[in-house]
Amino acid sequence: MSLGRKTHDGDILGGSTGFTEWRDSFDSKSQTNKYAASKRTGRNAKYAQVEESIYAEEGDKDRYLITYADLITLLLGLFIILYAISTVDVKKYEKMMSAVGDFFGNAKVVNLQSSVMPSMVPPAGTLKDELERLIYENNYAESIKLDENERGITIHIMDNILFPSGSTDLSASSIIVLGKIASIIKVLPNDIRIEGHTDNIPIKSSVYPSNWHLSVARALSTAYYLIEHEKLDAKKLSIVGYAEYQPIMSNDTPEERSRNRRVDIVIIKK
Repeated sequence: MSLGRKTHDGDILGGSTGFTEWRDSFDSKSQTNKYAASKRTGRNAKYAQVEESIYAEEGDKDRYLITYADLITLLLGLFIILYAISTVDVKKYEKMMSAVGDFFGNAKVVNLQSSVMPSMVPPAGTLKDELERLIYENNYAESIKLDENERGITIHIMDNILFPSGSTDLSASSIIVLGKIASIIKVLPNDIRIEGHTDNIPIKSSVYPSNWHLSVARALSTAYYLIEHEKLDAKKLSIVGYAEYQPIMSNDTPEERSRNRRVDIVIIKK
C-alpha cells in the first residue's frame, strides 16, 4: 500500500516537475524572442543614425553656397560702381550711387566735389572753364579766343571759321561751332550781345557799301541762326556792328587783320 501511494506521489511530483520544465521552456523562448527583438531594434537605430549622418553631411556640403552667393553679389556691386565712375557724369553718378546705396542699406550719396575721389573728379567748372574745355577738345585754339573783363565773358570767333571772305552766309564749319557754343550758353539767364567787327580795309559793293554794313550783317546772321536753329531766347539777344573801330590787334599785317575780322558773342555780366 505504501509503495503504491509512494508511486502515486511520485507521479504527482513528476507532473509538477514536467509543468515547471514546460513553463521554464516558455519563459526561455520569451526571453530569447525579447532579446532578438531588442537586438533588431538596436541594429535599425544604428542604420537610422548612419542615414541621418549622411543627409547631415550633404546639407553641410551645400552651406558654402550661401557665402559664395553673397561674395558674388558684393563683387558685382563693386564692378558696377567701377564701371560707372570710369567716365564720370555727375548726375548719372549720383543716381547710380543712390540706387546702390538703397540696395546695400546705405542711401548716402557721395558728393563728387568732396575729397573722396580727388584724382578722378575735376572741381566744379565756371562758365569760362566750360568754354575753354570746348575750345581744347575741338582744337579751336586758333579760331576762338576768350576774354573776361568787367562786361562779362567775350567769345571771339574769327571770320575764317564763320564766313567766306566778303560774305555773310554762315559756312558749314560755323554751324558746328555755333551749335557747340549754344549748348553751353542757351541755359544761361544772362543777356547776350552779338557784335560784328571788320578790319580796316574798306569794302565797297552793291550789297555792302561799307564795313559798317558788313559788320552788322554778320552779327545779324549769327544771332538769327542762334535764335532759329539753336533756340536761344530772342529776348536776351541783341546785335551791334562796330566795323573796324574796335580792333583787338593792329591792322599792320595780314595776320593781325585776320584777327580783327570776327564776331564776338558777349555774355553780359549780371
